Formats: sequence, structure tokens, C-alpha cells
Amino acid sequence: TSMLLTLLSSASLPSGCRRHRVLLQLLGPLLSNSKLYSSYRRPGAEPEKKPLWKSVDFSFKKGIDVLKTHIGLLKEETQNHLIGPEGKPLNQYLLEQTSVLWQFRSQEDLNKWVISSDVEIGGKSEVYLKMNRNNQGALLYGTLNTEVPRDGETKYSGYCSMRAKPPLGSFNRKKYYDWSNFNSLYLRVRGDGRPWMLNIYTDPYFSHQKDDLYNYFMFTRGGPYWEEIKIPFSKFFLSSRGRIQDSQHPIWLDKISTLGFTIGDKIDGPFQLEIDFIGLLNDRAHTEEFAYETYDKNTPV
Repeated sequence: TSMLLTLLSSASLPSGCRRHRVLLQLLGPLLSNSKLYSSYRRPGAEPEKKPLWKSVDFSFKKGIDVLKTHIGLLKEETQNHLIGPEGKPLNQYLLEQTSVLWQFRSQEDLNKWVISSDVEIGGKSEVYLKMNRNNQGALLYGTLNTEVPRDGETKYSGYCSMRAKPPLGSFNRKKYYDWSNFNSLYLRVRGDGRPWMLNIYTDPYFSHQKDDLYNYFMFTRGGPYWEEIKIPFSKFFLSSRGRIQDSQHPIWLDKISTLGFTIGDKIDGPFQLEIDFIGLLNDRAHTEEFAYETYDKNTPV
């Protein structure tokens, strides 16, 4: 169906462009990881005029390797589906009280995350991610700089973030985390006393919800000791493009896309955060369903 829609939507394009569009769809995972999408463009900068098909770097050997990898993933997914949720027997899944999502013990664990900062919009903050000294945690560090870029449009600057890469299934299909069996996020961290924002991304049902985020605060105490932080999912509130929404509703825990950390406390200077692991907890003592007031819509007065 998607291929048919692609062919129909390209019917109004010149024949050369149509051929290249269809070729890209057919080759799919056989292409190398070329940048086939547009990135942020600074205000006033000229748009890139390079045709899409010229950015494609086709490698037959790499295509075969990618195909083998995706077939292996498909086999693993099929086996897990036959065993139970996430490859766990059903009785074990239902009785599970804790689960470790991310644990930082090697460079391979770091590769599951991406870092970014206001450099993308012309800012001057710096952020880095590496293993700590004894390889028993991730060290996220850098310098926050609130100087606003002089582009005539940007009004605020000064943020750094770290976000997990969204899970992908075989042949780059979208996958989602199902956290509905738990009610709290559980972390072991060591910070420098600065506050962080935890961001949870869910799968949007409509295109205008693509900027929706669920947020809550994580306050680190500083000092030489590690701290274990438990944050119930009922505390997370809905925001869009940095603005808290009037209409609030609980997180759809069965459609979690990824998790992120953001620092932007408007204080210039260095920061650091060590993360041992990030997990889930089913706290039977926590009975709150949602911490914020909700509104009935379209109700008669």
C-alpha cells in the first residue's frame, strides 16, 4: 500500500524524479546511511539545492550485510513473539517488579544514545558523553552558555541534552517500549547539584502532536555519593515546544518511543551527570493515577 501511494503521489513529478523516488523506495535498507533528510537550516541561509538522488551512496556489499542483519532481527522478533512479551514467559512478565532498560558498562552502551546542544541553532554550549573512570557508568558533561545567537530570530539559548535512540525492528520498522507493567522510573545517578528535565517521547497519533513531550524534574544533590531516584509516571506532565499544555492526560505507557535528559537552568558554567543505570519499578505502594487536574471536553453545560 505504501509503495502504491508513493507511485501515485509522484505521478505529477517529472519522469526522472519519479524514477529516482521509486528507486529509493525499492532499495530501502540496501542503501548506506546517507543523510536523506533535511536538517536544521540557520535563518537567512541558502537551502541546499543538491538533488536527493545524488546523496545516495549505494554499496552492494554493505547492502548484503544490512540485509543479513535485518533477517536476523526478524528471526529474533518471531522467536520472542512465540515465547511471550519481549521474549519472556508470560508468568515471569506478569510478576516482574523491576526491569533495567539501560545500563552503562561499555562504549556499546553509549552508542545507544545521542547528545545535542544549542549549537544546532547557533548557540555556544558544549556537551560530551563518555564512560567514567572505572567503566561503571556514563559521564555526561559540558558547559552551558546562554548567549543568544545573533540571527534576528532566536530569543533563548542555553541547553544540552542526551536522548536514547528510538528502538527499530527488522527492516527499520518503528518499535515502541511497553512500560504499562510498571508505574515508576528508577535511576541511579550522581550529579553536581543542578536540576535536569526528564523527557519521555511517545508515539503521536496525529501529525500535530509530533512535538508533544512528557516532562518531570530530576534534582541532583551533588557530593561524592550516588543517589537512587524514583519518579512515578503519574507525575509527568504534557508539554509541546516547551510550553505546558492546559489539557493534560497520563502517559500512554504502551507507546514509549524514547527517553531523554535536558539541562537548561539558565546558569552559565560547567555541569556533569553520572548515570549508572535507568530502569523501571512497579511500586505497589504508589496508587496515584495522575497528579494533575483534567478537564471534560464537549460536555453540556
